[in-house]
Amino acid sequence: GNVTGCVVHSDRGSQFRSRKFVRALKRHGLVGSMGRVGAAGDNAAMESFFSLLQNNVLDRKPWATRGELRLAIVTWIERTYHRRRRQHRLGRLTPVEFETMMNTQVVLAA
Repeated sequence: GNVTGCVVHSDRGSQFRSRKFVRALKRHGLVGSMGRVGAAGDNAAMESFFSLLQNNVLDRKPWATRGELRLAIVTWIERTYHRRRRQHRLGRLTPVEFETMMNTQVVLAA
């Protein structure tokens, strides 16, 4: 599909700063994003997410097709990660609970 405008966030590894990689980003309409030097927390949330994804989906079994894997990833994110996993930074709410609470506050404020 069309990925134009998608942000590709990475650390400051040399492979992500190379001319070849930057040209590939431009060719596909992607936007590069890097964390600051010495800011280890920049990638912590995404590394945690991808670790959970790998343990809970990717490493569970061999996947016959990309479509099968894509469906498993989307299902895990929507059913488990967003609806059941309570997150410390959201006050021990799930992302869905937090979003519902925030939307209710916005409606009440209007």
